[in-house]
Parts: sequence; C-alpha cells; structure tokens
Amino acid sequence: MTDKHLSTQFDNELSGISTRVLEMGGLVEVQVAQAVHALATFDAEIATQVLRDEERVNRMEIEIDHDLSSIIARRQPTARDLRLLIAVSKTIANLERVGDEAARIARTVQRLLNSGMSSRLRLPVADLSYESELAIKQLRKALDAFARLDIEAAVEVLRHDDQIDQEFDGLLRKLITYMMEDPRTISSSIDLVFVAKAIERVGDHAKNLAEQIIYIVKGTDVRHNAVDMVEHLVR
Repeated sequence: MTDKHLSTQFDNELSGISTRVLEMGGLVEVQVAQAVHALATFDAEIATQVLRDEERVNRMEIEIDHDLSSIIARRQPTARDLRLLIAVSKTIANLERVGDEAARIARTVQRLLNSGMSSRLRLPVADLSYESELAIKQLRKALDAFARLDIEAAVEVLRHDDQIDQEFDGLLRKLITYMMEDPRTISSSIDLVFVAKAIERVGDHAKNLAEQIIYIVKGTDVRHNAVDMVEHLVR
C-alpha cells in the first residue's frame, strides 16, 4: 500500500470525523433553542424531546472519541494532525456540555410544570430569549469557523463573548428585583437564574471552540488571554 494511499485514507477519516462533529454541533444548537422555547411556552413535550436528544449527544461524543483514539493508534499522526485530533476531542467535550446545559433548562421546565408554578410565574421571556439568541449565534459562528478552520471567524467569536456576560448580568439584576418585590417568586426566580447561567455557559463553550480552532491552525494555546492579546498572537 503506497504512502499516498495511506495519506488519502487518513484525510478521508479526518473529513469524516469533522462532518460528525458538525452534525453533533447542529444537534446541540437545536437543543438549546428548543429548551428555551420549552421554557417560554411551558411545553412539556419539547422539554422531553430535549432530554431524549441529550442521550443521542452523549452517544455521539463517545463514538467520536473512540474513533479518534483508534486513528491516533493506527496512523501515528504528525504534529499538526495530532493537534487537530486533540482539538477535536476537546471540541466534542464542549459540545456535549452544551447539550448538558440544554438538558438542565429542560429539567427546569419540567420542575416548574410539576410544581404548578408555571401558571403564576412572571417570566422575563424576552431577556432569556435574547440571551439565548446571542449564545446560539456564537455557537453557530464557532461551528462555521471550525468547518472552514477560519481563524478570523474564530477571533470574531472571542470579540463578542462579553455581550452574553452583560446580558446575563442584566437578567440577574431583574430577577433579584422580582424576588425583592415578591418573596413568593424566590424559588422560581432562582430556577431562572440557573437557566440564565446555563445559557451563559453555552456562550463560554462557543468561546472554547473558537480557541481550539486557533490551536489547530496556529499551534498556539490562546486560552486565558484577552482578545487583543489573541489578535496579536495569531498575526
């Protein structure tokens, strides 16, 4: 078997892995959107579907991770290809955690429905929806950057990370006001704080994905650096 043939096989395997990562990313993106919609409408069926999809996401993570280990053992990849495989492993871990956050929101919906609070709850739906739109947009941008290994697009994700943090802070202040005005809302408001935090973490995972893209292309670990420093490092 020629070296060229082996190289082609390896490239095909990497392409297949990348396709499955994007499929997994698309699934968790839908999960987040559905979980927030279930909260806004108190739809038990959609919340249940989100939890079913979590099991599928978990299986995808395990299967892709297994295939990554197999490729490393069989192919003994070069430094650049090894960076890609390691980064993909970290990427699917982040995507699995996005699915976990969506499932957390879905369980909150179920808890509110079971407690009967849903009919009496004053929800800042617009705020939650806007925060989730920002987070989903960030995740989508990061996945698109991964598909094209586009550093500039990855840096753009990092530039907009603060927007979600600011939205979370504003929502937190609003929920504290609700609790101060009506102590009966404390329990449900705390649930919503955790929902808002789950959405904020989706944005954090999108940021992590963007950092992995930079690592794949440049071999530079930019974690824990300010955006202006990252821009300097990737020039």
